[in-house]
Amino acid sequence: MTAQRSFMALALAAGAIFALALGIRQAQPLFIGAINSHTGIGYATISLAFGIAQLMWGIGQPVGGAIADRWGARPVMITGSLALAIGTALMPFATSAWALILVIGVIGAVGASTSGPAQLASAVSRWIPEAKRSMANGIIGAGGSFGQFLLVPLAQLCIGIVGWQPALIIVGAIGLVGIPLVLYITTNATAAPVVHAHTGTLSEAVRAAFRDGSYLLLIAGFFTCGFHVAFIATHLPGVVAFCMLPPTVSAWSLSIIGLFNILGSLWVGRHIQARRMKLALAGIYFARALIILAFFFSPKTPLVFFVFAAGIGFTYLSTVPPTIGLVAKLHGARYLATLFGLVMLSHQLGGFLGAWLGGKAFEASGSYDWMWWADIALCLLAAAVHLPIREARPQLAAAAA
Repeated sequence: MTAQRSFMALALAAGAIFALALGIRQAQPLFIGAINSHTGIGYATISLAFGIAQLMWGIGQPVGGAIADRWGARPVMITGSLALAIGTALMPFATSAWALILVIGVIGAVGASTSGPAQLASAVSRWIPEAKRSMANGIIGAGGSFGQFLLVPLAQLCIGIVGWQPALIIVGAIGLVGIPLVLYITTNATAAPVVHAHTGTLSEAVRAAFRDGSYLLLIAGFFTCGFHVAFIATHLPGVVAFCMLPPTVSAWSLSIIGLFNILGSLWVGRHIQARRMKLALAGIYFARALIILAFFFSPKTPLVFFVFAAGIGFTYLSTVPPTIGLVAKLHGARYLATLFGLVMLSHQLGGFLGAWLGGKAFEASGSYDWMWWADIALCLLAAAVHLPIREARPQLAAAAA
């Protein structure tokens, strides 16, 4: 029982780190309107900065994962926590397009990338037996959602109390809480590390992965996840404003997404222990398409936004545990941080387009309609591409161990 509690403590600490990183990133779009009014830079240019942030978050994960796989996760994650805090706190002082791209798109995003689900799953997998890793990955994903649920309304509250500029500094300072948590999950003397079955070099593992059609299908499917998650996270406040609803609707909608994703991540973490992960992924993407379609044709009232947020939130990051699990199942856990980081790079390429094109589409057409239709089409495509993945059926006995 002592060992089991230590495993759970590690998973919860890793989830808290992801909560800080994701919560801070998801709170930043609340400030887009204020930044635009203060700088006059333009909505499309600010969207470009957030799009680059999505891209750099993706690039940073395989690079940070490779460094962590080679020299250890602790220095990488601590440096990243500092960069996320500094980048967020500097946002009020960025008054040009290049300054915004630097602090939002580079410093803060690269910092957040070192606390991504790949690095955290890899760090705890060294101590947690394989039978418990799916649940641990679900807890990590739920942690990111809890951060969104907690930090987005907190940021909105700070804006109302002290103004948007001090609020950004406060949000940045909160990121420093991740440092002691990193120190905890990167040292654990209570359990012997799990020996990975995979041997060989990092370059051999990467080459083998890119020769695997199933791995390439995972990469293709995760592009869709990034596209619509980034579009919703970045532009939902703009959609709310376009519908002439108060900004509190966007803050609470983003918060509800985080709340329901806690449930979704925990549910999928348990579900995939005894079921095929590719089918879970196909089902999640198909459900997203239906939810977005229903939202598109519904009247845009606060209640509709909240129901949409609940539905999309249940599927929001629930793709992460089965995707991590499939990477580990296909290619082992030894280089999980790097291999899943490369899958996440595809996610963030999609995220770059979702964040950037959302702003471009609105400036060009005056609405977000075609972005919603692109979302639906990509979700249906993602549901289809997961079905051919070669995945062995799970061993129920092992899952129950």
